[in-house]
Amino acid sequence: MTRNRLFLFLAAFLFSTGGAAIKGCSLSDWQVAGFRSGIAALALFIFLPESRQVWRLRTWLVALAYAATLVLFVVSTKLTTSANAIFLQSTAPLYLLLLGPLILRERIRRVDVIVIAAVAAGALLLFSGRQHAIATAPDPARGDLLGALTGITWALALTGLRWVGKRGEISESPAAIVSAGNVVAFLICLPAALPVRSAAPQDVAILIYMGVFQIGLAYVLLTRAIRHVPGLEAATLLLVEPVFNPVWTWAIYSERPSPEALGGGALILGATFAGTWWRATRAKQATLS
Repeated sequence: MTRNRLFLFLAAFLFSTGGAAIKGCSLSDWQVAGFRSGIAALALFIFLPESRQVWRLRTWLVALAYAATLVLFVVSTKLTTSANAIFLQSTAPLYLLLLGPLILRERIRRVDVIVIAAVAAGALLLFSGRQHAIATAPDPARGDLLGALTGITWALALTGLRWVGKRGEISESPAAIVSAGNVVAFLICLPAALPVRSAAPQDVAILIYMGVFQIGLAYVLLTRAIRHVPGLEAATLLLVEPVFNPVWTWAIYSERPSPEALGGGALILGATFAGTWWRATRAKQATLS
């Protein structure tokens, strides 16, 4: 069990380095998003045998939402601060709770309404902050808008993963969906990514790191560990990603999040964790009774 917790922590740690790596690569947003996903798809195909299963129509449908998340996150991170990009992606629980009744026929409980309100308040606080263009965030307004869209597409991807898991006796492997999503992201970005007029050795190294380690190895660790760690502990360990993502860009590039971004992010992450804790507590009580 200790090993699985360590794997989950390392997966979140690797995910958290994405913002700094994206900002450290001098290639365009389309090039970074496309080549990162192309390398990741190859790495997943090699590392995870289950990613090589037959890809059905519903695999591609969910993969499309995941691909949109991959591309939007890179573009958002290139335009705004890492803190805003990752915190806005973390608004996904807001949309998850709204999509649940529509797609999965799940009812909204009182605690869900509180979580929705808190996450929405955090997002509004993020957007209320005044940001000025800086070297690492040249167009924060547009980046924030794309970051908000990333929250929606990530919620669609997560809902899709749960949806295919409930469809009959044959369910898609999450690894296959992640792999297919990276293939789709690569193909979507390729026309805008070519030609590559110049790429420094540092850029190539960053792309390889992101594809092989930040996505590929991270998902290997995640898929190996997630089923063996209780839900509340897993959710807590995975908070390492949104918490540490802006820390790396602050440490490496001196990119300082605004007070509104920090406050909004804290509200979003706190509400998400509190909602997860409440549901885990109620589920445990129901099991004991």
